Amino acid sequence: MSSVTWFGLIGASAAAVHMGVVWWLVSQFQLAALVANVAGFLLAFCVSFLGHHRLTFAAQKSQASQALPRFAAVAVLGFVCNESLYALLLKAGMEYRLALFLVLLAVAAMTWLLSRYWAFRTREAVR
Repeated sequence: MSSVTWFGLIGASAAAVHMGVVWWLVSQFQLAALVANVAGFLLAFCVSFLGHHRLTFAAQKSQASQALPRFAAVAVLGFVCNESLYALLLKAGMEYRLALFLVLLAVAAMTWLLSRYWAFRTREAVR
């Protein structure tokens, strides 16, 4: 399978985990959506890193010790964009699930580019 296909499958899986956790925490525990979003992000990060390291970008043969901090930086940047845009859409009155879905799609392209060309890039690929 191509790396783009793996990226989509793993990204969709991570997004489903993210959205499921947010929905569960909001609906079952009446947690504020922005707070629940942090928990959703943390669990989705684990799914995302493992899947992308082992499948999406496996051909790049990056070491987890090198890729994890870089991918964490990409994920944190993505999350800052996610949380900021999510807060704006919620403030504008958009329903929390639709807002989260749109935000996750918007951040995916940035994550792909930074992951492909920086986070999982090996030193050998730079030469």
